[in-house]
Amino acid sequence: MSFKKVIENFVCEHCGVSVIGNGYTNHCPKCLYSKHVDVNPGDRAATCGGMMKPIAIEGSTGAGYSIRQKCEKCGFTRRNGVSPDDDPDAVVALAALQK
Repeated sequence: MSFKKVIENFVCEHCGVSVIGNGYTNHCPKCLYSKHVDVNPGDRAATCGGMMKPIAIEGSTGAGYSIRQKCEKCGFTRRNGVSPDDDPDAVVALAALQK
């Protein structure tokens, strides 16, 4: 898997918040949704375009946490690292759904 750094700002299609990208931004920090646009991170080669719904938090304090997302259109799943910019309440709420 290759990574291509792409700095892009976007408006979240799920919650409407304006997101300032930093080249590593791959999901909305407010609602944790993203869009199915990449085959490999940053390549914009996926043709699906569906919304990637956050479905789980994975990981541990030692290795870090990831957000598991599932495309609402095609069912594809992917993990994205939890970012320091992510809303902690959204991360905790997602983790609580798993209990």
